[in-house]
Amino acid sequence: MAKKMNIPLVKVYMDDDIKRAVLEVLDSGWYILHEKVREFEKKFADFCGVKNTVCVSSGTAAIFLSLLALDIKRGDEVIIPSFSFISTATSIIAVGAEPIFVDIDSKTYTINPEKIRKAVSKRTKAIMPVHLYGHPANMDPILETAEENDLFVIEDACQAHGAEYKGKRVGGIGHVACFSFYPSKNMTVCGDGGAVLTNDEAIAEKVRKLRDHGRADKYVFDLMGYNLRFNEIQAAIGIKQLEKLPKWNEMRRKIAKMYTEALENVVITPVEEPWAKHVYHVYVIRNEKRDKLMEFMKLHGISTLVHYPIPIHKQPAITGILGIQPKLKNTEKIAKEVLSIPMHPKLTSEEVEYVSSKIAEFVKSHS
Repeated sequence: MAKKMNIPLVKVYMDDDIKRAVLEVLDSGWYILHEKVREFEKKFADFCGVKNTVCVSSGTAAIFLSLLALDIKRGDEVIIPSFSFISTATSIIAVGAEPIFVDIDSKTYTINPEKIRKAVSKRTKAIMPVHLYGHPANMDPILETAEENDLFVIEDACQAHGAEYKGKRVGGIGHVACFSFYPSKNMTVCGDGGAVLTNDEAIAEKVRKLRDHGRADKYVFDLMGYNLRFNEIQAAIGIKQLEKLPKWNEMRRKIAKMYTEALENVVITPVEEPWAKHVYHVYVIRNEKRDKLMEFMKLHGISTLVHYPIPIHKQPAITGILGIQPKLKNTEKIAKEVLSIPMHPKLTSEEVEYVSSKIAEFVKSHS
């Protein structure tokens, strides 16, 4: 019998280099929107192949400010998947617009482009595909629908740092992209943090003002803005984490390959489309006895989590505002079956083997 192991779902990377970078900021006397923020913004823009990065306080803030910068407001509609974190929708509601939920592709779990096409109305102003779990959405048909209907495309790339669509890194494919640097992401700033990416300088400048009270100069305010700023400590950490991101993503892909080979014909494993480079923010399996499997894994020291057990269109906060939403067949079925298992660059082959063996043990005993 294999010895019981304790395996966390994620681990935040921290080393002396990162700690020194933080101490340098503390000693500098500059803490908000100074040179480290500008350096990180430039480096992250270069990494994603875009002209502008504007760092903000969270991924949610990035989505909210992007919508404001695009002048999306009351009476407008934004088409989104329901299979995502709730802020994909609540940010839309916060600016007065309405999220229109459509179903997902049953293989990639990202938004179904054909469903988008059918959901476009005279009130539609934008489409917000989510690059879910580290796998990009199928962008070409989404961009075609957007162009045909004069719509904005906002990439929710909060889970997809370094993912690629047809050889191009996500973040520079739509009009605007939004990233999160929350601790569980492929790279983090060790707290909340986010970024808006765009090739449009006017949009970038508007977000810069909106994140900082609408400020044009020290005491000149052009817009009604917010305090959704980024700080120097976050930027210092982000700079160091970004240096390691490509290597970490390749390690995630290597771990994912080990999982997929071990779990083939045991559970449903993630798909990587030929046009995609998956960066495995999380490694998500599917099983009809998901809840029992989750309990079994816990008994054996393995942390798991469900991303996401209740689709957004069925959340009480949403139905309380928008009313009961239409049924989304794939979304609702998949939400009952998905389970995220441990995934981070420091996982060992022994740990992967242990996790895989326990999943196989459960499936065999419940078949």
